[in-house]
Amino acid sequence: MRVVVLLFLAFLFVACSNTWSGVKTDTKEAMNWTKEKIHDGATYVKEKTE
Repeated sequence: MRVVVLLFLAFLFVACSNTWSGVKTDTKEAMNWTKEKIHDGATYVKEKTE
């Protein structure tokens, strides 16, 4: 019984760790995508107003 509980806890910690890494990666990619879109928009406005 003890082994089953330890395996479950180990699985839980590994799963949470992987999920957290995925969240951080997705957030970073979303931030970079947003920066690129804002830069593209600013470039477009600059070209149209010059």
